[in-house]
Amino acid sequence: MKRILGRRPARGVDAGLVVLALAPPLVSQAYVDTTGTAWAWFACCGAVAVAAVLVGRRLPATAFVAALGALVAALVGSSVEGVELTPLVLLPLAVLLHGLGSRCAGGRRTVLAAGAGSAILLAGLAVNRPAFDGGGFDGGFGVLAVLAPMPLAWAMGFAARTRRELLAAAEERTAEATRARRLREERAALRERARIAREMHDAVAHSLTLLVVHAETLRARGGELPAWARAQADGLAAAGRRSGDELREALRMLRDPADAVTLCPPPGLGELDTLLDRHRAAGGTAEVRVEAGLEGLPGPVQAAVHRVVQESLANARRHAPGAPVRLTVDADRDTGRLLLEVVNGPGSRPGTVGSGSGLGVAGMRARTDALGGELAAGPTADGGFRVLAAVPLETPLETAGA
Repeated sequence: MKRILGRRPARGVDAGLVVLALAPPLVSQAYVDTTGTAWAWFACCGAVAVAAVLVGRRLPATAFVAALGALVAALVGSSVEGVELTPLVLLPLAVLLHGLGSRCAGGRRTVLAAGAGSAILLAGLAVNRPAFDGGGFDGGFGVLAVLAPMPLAWAMGFAARTRRELLAAAEERTAEATRARRLREERAALRERARIAREMHDAVAHSLTLLVVHAETLRARGGELPAWARAQADGLAAAGRRSGDELREALRMLRDPADAVTLCPPPGLGELDTLLDRHRAAGGTAEVRVEAGLEGLPGPVQAAVHRVVQESLANARRHAPGAPVRLTVDADRDTGRLLLEVVNGPGSRPGTVGSGSGLGVAGMRARTDALGGELAAGPTADGGFRVLAAVPLETPLETAGA
């Protein structure tokens, strides 16, 4: 299909060149000589010119030599028979010369075409001059005078070819510069990602490791602790190990973006009970209503819901300790969206001052936006906080594949 579409403009250009090269001589001939012999020579010359223009795109040198031979033969023949051809009959030759200069690089084919053309001109002059008996249009040096400006057409074609080559070279240099710039940017991004990974490993990973060590120490001395403290120590150790695993996974992907295959399975709706158990173990209460049969949803959708619930519960514990939390997860089949609502009331005691990075809501919104969903978060009238998210039941990639 691409080749067929590419041929249509070329055919249109060739047809335009035929009209441009033949229309002026055809009109001019009607005012120069209207005898049948003159029209016969004009028709023969014109037919060869039309064929030469049509094949000139593929065989510019051959087309030029053939058209020049036919033109010289017509001029000599018409001169011998005493009829006159319009000087504009040379116009197709100018068109072919322009194509020769535009499509040939000035090498062997151009030299051969110039040599053959010179030989044809000399042969025409040699034949025509002795046969001419004086008067009228001689077809000899008068034709040579008309042919003299023709190299200008070749020069214009050669200039057009040179300009195209310069533009192509400039585009190639621009593309090469763009590729080099992108490569520098990618290398700079990799260096920055590696630096961030080192900082995270040296700071966060060390703190998490220390946290797990202290929690394991408490677990080892569990007999000296009350029951509630032993449960807290177990939860603290489990949370530390899980966070360490997730951090190592994030650092691995941060160091090598091409290594996108995760070693740890992404969290899903099946882990919501674990989140709620940890929330209750930390002293919170939760009322939960999750529609059944949602475990078959795409992994990215489940992971996004899991992270929104995780952040919402963490914010409730951080900013409103002891507040009741209501969690609702429903699938709206009519709109094709999964609706998630997490609402907490006001805390029973003051929240932790200065805790959190302030990016929790922004992170939740980024996750839902990445899937084509929406998220709204804000305080409620009774002093609590509400998070409402709507995520498509199918990811864009799976929808396209379907």
